[in-house]
Amino acid sequence: MLPQRGPSGPGFPLRGNRRPGGADRHARGRAVARLAGGRALGWIRPGQRPDAARRPPASRGVTTVNDTPDPAAVARRIAERREQLGLSEEALANRAAMAPRYLRCLLEAGPGFDPAGFVRIAAALDTTAGELRSGRADAAPGQGGPGPRPRLLDLTEPECWQLVGGHGIGRIALPVEPGPVVLPVNYVVDQGSFAYRTGEHDAAAPVEGAAVSFQVDHIDEYLGRGWSVLALGPAHYVDDPAELDRLAGLPGAAPWAGGARPRWVRIRPEEVSGRRLVTG
Repeated sequence: MLPQRGPSGPGFPLRGNRRPGGADRHARGRAVARLAGGRALGWIRPGQRPDAARRPPASRGVTTVNDTPDPAAVARRIAERREQLGLSEEALANRAAMAPRYLRCLLEAGPGFDPAGFVRIAAALDTTAGELRSGRADAAPGQGGPGPRPRLLDLTEPECWQLVGGHGIGRIALPVEPGPVVLPVNYVVDQGSFAYRTGEHDAAAPVEGAAVSFQVDHIDEYLGRGWSVLALGPAHYVDDPAELDRLAGLPGAAPWAGGARPRWVRIRPEEVSGRRLVTG
């Protein structure tokens, strides 16, 4: 703030600079350039001070259901959508009402840097912020192609259990005729085993004691990387009432498919293996 002549003589800084009604010029009037490190990066919204602290850039880890999306993955989706529409970077910035320089800054930092600006980018691309964060839910897998310099790494068993977490979505492979049937189910991890709910005669109901395989994976097709865990072992039904009550109370136990699914199937793996696909 430049010193100006005030009631206390030269050098008295005029503070507040208020308008009638108590609203200062940051809350009303035109938006001003936001400064970061001494350089203008974009525009701030009315009511936000130019020197206000911003959220730190989003995490650069692999995107998962509950994690902050990887800025690189989001930027790649935006670039692919922009190219589909035949837009240049400058044209996209103009549609989103932001400077091209600020657009590049937002893409590097991730959606958490400026959520409102990210929504404007999605609208400019005729899509939604959710699709840019996580990809199209109805898109066939494998649209992104391989990443640069892909490599497969073996996972240890502790790493496998860490990746599958406490619950999620997996695929059960059942040995039936004329060939194995693979079905998605939501599972919980309990005492070194996988457990899921099914109906008495549902397709996912195995023969008692059948040797099955269970797979959990996560693939980020836009970055061309991910992981897969495979568990092999017998499937047994849980019949103890106390165990049934305990399993039903675990996080993630409710069946995603809905309906009455009173039977619990437990798979206690005899073998657990996994691989991770990395790039770069």
